[in-house]
Amino acid sequence: PIGGADMPVAIALLNSYSGLAAAATGFVLDNNALIITGSLVGASGIILTQIMCKAMNRSLANVLTGGGTAATRGAAADDVYAGKVKSASAEEIAMVLDGARRVVIVPGYGLAVSQAQHTVRDLANLLESKGTEVEFAIHPVAGRMPGHMNVLLAEADISYDKLKEMDEINPSFQETDVAIVIGANDVVNPLARTDPSSPIAGMPILDVDKARTVVVIKRSLSPGFAGIPNPLFANDNTLMYFADGKKAVSDLIAAIKAL
Repeated sequence: PIGGADMPVAIALLNSYSGLAAAATGFVLDNNALIITGSLVGASGIILTQIMCKAMNRSLANVLTGGGTAATRGAAADDVYAGKVKSASAEEIAMVLDGARRVVIVPGYGLAVSQAQHTVRDLANLLESKGTEVEFAIHPVAGRMPGHMNVLLAEADISYDKLKEMDEINPSFQETDVAIVIGANDVVNPLARTDPSSPIAGMPILDVDKARTVVVIKRSLSPGFAGIPNPLFANDNTLMYFADGKKAVSDLIAAIKAL
């Protein structure tokens, strides 16, 4: 299975090999330019590979062999979710957003699949027109490659100043009124902090659970690539909105305008 940043890890590794091959060719041809540029490409590829593996809390061998992070430990989904998940409508979430002073949007692979980036931009613009501060929290391996979310949001003409990296945005979640998670799963799973036996234990995550209210837009309660349930979905401060990402955001826009 390909998940998280698996494919980009393989590409980065192959890219580093191409640099090493170019450097070796430089030695054969006695060409200093090839030696220098090949060494730079090879070193940067290895460094990027290591960064991505660390962000996913997985070894390079695990990524290349397709080992994944199949859940063999931890609580079952029924134990985590049973009777605790609160489903909300667009109108209910619109009322929560209407009184929010600060909103952080967390894009994930679900945003990419539904091609909701332009609709998310419209939602952000609408909230800002009402005086709400809106920022976007970007996890290093959200989507299918590093920078995936940055590219999609840039395509929608969202200002780069509003895109905040994980280390920069995490301290501010405690001061956030509403965090809107669109199609992200493992990168917001608090088990990474709380369960040492979890397959994602120690993986850096976005601390969305510390926001006053969390709205999760997702088609179902299905697990992410790690294959484990996400207790964030059952938190007391979490509202689940089950729908396709683009349709859900469009319905939210309509509900906010109708207030």
